[in-house]
Amino acid sequence: MTATRIPVATYRLQFHRDFTFADACNILDYLQQLGISDVYASPILSSRSGSTHGYDGTDPTRINPDLGGEEGFATFQRELQKRGMGLLLDVVPNHMAASSENRWWMDVLENGPNSAFASYFDIDWHPGPRDMEDRILLPVLGKPFGEVLDSADLSLAFEDAKFFIKYFDLIFPVAPRSYRSILRHATKPLRHLLGEESSAFQEYEGILAALDSFSSSNSSVSGDSSERRLRFAALHERLGALVNEKEIARIINESLAEINGNKNDPASFNELQSILADQHYKLAYWQNPNESINYRRFFAITELVGMRVDDPLVFDALHAPLLRTVSKDVLTGLRIDHIDGLRDPASYLTRLQQRLAGSDESSAISSASVAASSSATIAAQEASATSNVDLAAYVLVEKILARGESLPADWPTSGTTGYDYLNYANDVFVDPAGANAVEKIYTSFTGRDTQFADVLYQKKKLVMATLLGVEMRSLGRQLGELAAEDRYARELPRTTLLEALIETTACVPAYRTYIRSLDIPPEARDFIERATAEARERKPHLDPACFDFLRDVLLLENPPYVFAGQREARLAFIMRWQQFTGPIVAKGVEDTALYVYHPLLSLNEVGGDPVPSAASSETDFWAFLRTRAARWPHAMNTTTTHDTKRSEDVRARINVLSEIPEQWNERLQHWSACNADHKTLVDGQMIPDRNEEYFLYQTLLGTWAADSSGDAITSSPKAQAAFEQRIQEYMTKAIREAMVHTRWTRPNEAHETAVHNFVSAILSPKNSAEFLSDFQNFARSISDFGMINALSQALLKIATPGVPDFYQGSEFWDLRLVDPDNRQPVDFSARAASLEDLAQATLASLSAASLKLFESWPSGQIKLWLVYKALQFRNAQGALFTEGEFLPAEVLGPNSENLIAFFRRQQNAWALVLVPRWLAKLNLATGQPTPADGNFLQLAKIFRDTQIVLPASSPQLWRGILDGITARPSATNTLSVAQLLSRFPVALLSA
Repeated sequence: MTATRIPVATYRLQFHRDFTFADACNILDYLQQLGISDVYASPILSSRSGSTHGYDGTDPTRINPDLGGEEGFATFQRELQKRGMGLLLDVVPNHMAASSENRWWMDVLENGPNSAFASYFDIDWHPGPRDMEDRILLPVLGKPFGEVLDSADLSLAFEDAKFFIKYFDLIFPVAPRSYRSILRHATKPLRHLLGEESSAFQEYEGILAALDSFSSSNSSVSGDSSERRLRFAALHERLGALVNEKEIARIINESLAEINGNKNDPASFNELQSILADQHYKLAYWQNPNESINYRRFFAITELVGMRVDDPLVFDALHAPLLRTVSKDVLTGLRIDHIDGLRDPASYLTRLQQRLAGSDESSAISSASVAASSSATIAAQEASATSNVDLAAYVLVEKILARGESLPADWPTSGTTGYDYLNYANDVFVDPAGANAVEKIYTSFTGRDTQFADVLYQKKKLVMATLLGVEMRSLGRQLGELAAEDRYARELPRTTLLEALIETTACVPAYRTYIRSLDIPPEARDFIERATAEARERKPHLDPACFDFLRDVLLLENPPYVFAGQREARLAFIMRWQQFTGPIVAKGVEDTALYVYHPLLSLNEVGGDPVPSAASSETDFWAFLRTRAARWPHAMNTTTTHDTKRSEDVRARINVLSEIPEQWNERLQHWSACNADHKTLVDGQMIPDRNEEYFLYQTLLGTWAADSSGDAITSSPKAQAAFEQRIQEYMTKAIREAMVHTRWTRPNEAHETAVHNFVSAILSPKNSAEFLSDFQNFARSISDFGMINALSQALLKIATPGVPDFYQGSEFWDLRLVDPDNRQPVDFSARAASLEDLAQATLASLSAASLKLFESWPSGQIKLWLVYKALQFRNAQGALFTEGEFLPAEVLGPNSENLIAFFRRQQNAWALVLVPRWLAKLNLATGQPTPADGNFLQLAKIFRDTQIVLPASSPQLWRGILDGITARPSATNTLSVAQLLSRFPVALLSA
């Protein structure tokens, strides 16, 4: 790559077999007209057949044929290039699918440590138990092994001259060392069929003799791994030529039938059991996956195996084919999935920048290698100056930052994919006073006076005890080995050391630390000190010496009695531990605690803090944006992703509850009383429980689609049935993630059925007329305010420092929930037709068009309009938004706290952004009609005496981008908010 292209705006597309490169080509004109500069693509390399996401890669050397393959991708790139559009690719360096479709993985299962790909995967070939030496545990069986074997569900098969173990639709290769013992069963019938002197039988015996050198009982095997592979490949070719004779193949298959046994004779499976015991893998019951799994998984997903991407050979194998395939004229850069799963993220990113720059040298990237970009992009030198790291390409990392945590300054990246932005931007729409009240309402309704910190601590420990138990036991063994080498720690109990490690890990206040040398980063030191101190406080009965030793290890303390080799061993332990703290936090927070503690569901987002009273303020938001503008100006501004717990407009609507806590409490109590008879008694408790019921009502408010009457969901039996099923499926996922009454590994069918029935009952107009009538009225009353929150949020995303990103379909109202709900098909034709109509309306009369849009706001066209007009302006004023200053505005007069305002300035170019918030609270206090009653003149009344103070050097004429309004400052150099919001609910002005 010769220049670093910085996107104006990105649009995330989820590719799969039902949305291919050809489908993407068909919407490029629409995206370009909308103002999108770069397509942000989900993983495009080969993944498991039918994958809807692409994160289960199977072959990094091929473009996914389900998406159109190399030819389709080439066409897609040409179409992007024709339009001057770029491509941001999502890459997955951390893991691949442990699948029969993955030839690398199959080769490892076949050949074990001798596989050419054995070093590619993060496997412990010496996990401890003798029966697992040089083997991999595969927890894939639906029943205990003995039951599976006796039921004849496991069988030996012969296809394409190779042997496989079959288990329903799963297949596993057979090790070369087992071939001779399998094939010898057919010797006698083949001798009878072919004759002992025949050339075919002589060839068969010759193959058997040659296979003897691969036998596990043969200790005289010679040759290295590559030679063994060549010899076996030659034997396989000879066997394939021989079994072209159908009768020979028939005899071999008949002999396999004897080996496979029959259900009525347990002894008949002995031979098959012996063959299975001779493989480089051990098939195990999936309900006990944590007993001895010896490969690093993606979180707790056994079907995804970790890669050793820190190895340069593996790095190039995973990345080089893709980088050769993508046109340098189209490639904008890469989005790195799950950066926290890598052993050394900083080294990985440095190597990646080198490859993208076309350099294979290990030295730091030279700034001279970075060429200036065009006016439509930003020079890479600017990114270097702001982040203190030279960048050859635009690279973003999927990194979840805890509140107060910073992205490591030495990472050669343009920033994160935007969860930090999402949470700061969302929080400013949460009313602080109401947030405190909502917490109390939640505590009162659920009967639980629980602190989130305690919930989080317990859930992280639960994850370590169950889903990631094997990983913690492995780390505990390593810690014990370190203690054994320490003269003062050698007598410490190993079980207590493991407990101290678990306790400390549960208290780490971030996803992970980034220690990579004997020099401990200050932030990492702070996190570890805080974690060990909290762990001691929570578990005062544990031997303090165990905590002392663990702290010394994690902080690489250097007392004189510790040898250099011991320090290096401790560093290796830390780097391994860091790879697992991220999954522990992610599973404990995102996939468990956020489904257990939820006073205000809009805050329960990836990287967020669900405690309403802890929501960040406008001042915090400004500080965050200033830091971003200075250090990470090209990080992503996102409000919805493929991984968010709920979409942007769902959160915008639920935020309204923080403004009207008393009304929310009244409705909550009333609905609970109305629906009490629909609950079911399960194990002595009424289901759903109060916490689940609270969760459900907020979910319904956030997803309740509205037409002009507010009743779109109940407008037809078909619409009602679809919504009911959608909520039922979502609630099943939510309560399983919570791991309170049910979980994915042990579903509680009675509990889940009770929740399903409750959802069905309360959404039935026949059974719940009183509830639905009251609910719809309340949903309608907050939807207007949620709509304005959503528009405000969208404009902030476009105008604040950073690159705005749009998840597919979110340019209309986005009321989707977490995947798979947010991966439903998007009607792009409807969006394209609407955009064309809006573009024509703009040409006729900008002012008239903006006013008319509000009359039909449920259609979503008003949001599409805002995105279109704001992005067109951003495209036209690239330098203003990529290089321009960010200046919070001073607001004077009544209701000033209900406005967020700021300027962007770059030389003589200016923009003013003004968005309202907390209007439901204001409406309640003043008795004003809702902003949707009649027209936006209500906003003009609300803010009739409110002013925006202009900087001394600002222009004297301002023009509304969204509504065509013109405004001039008063004698006191202020602009009237009433005038700026007289035609549209948010304002973007140019000067």
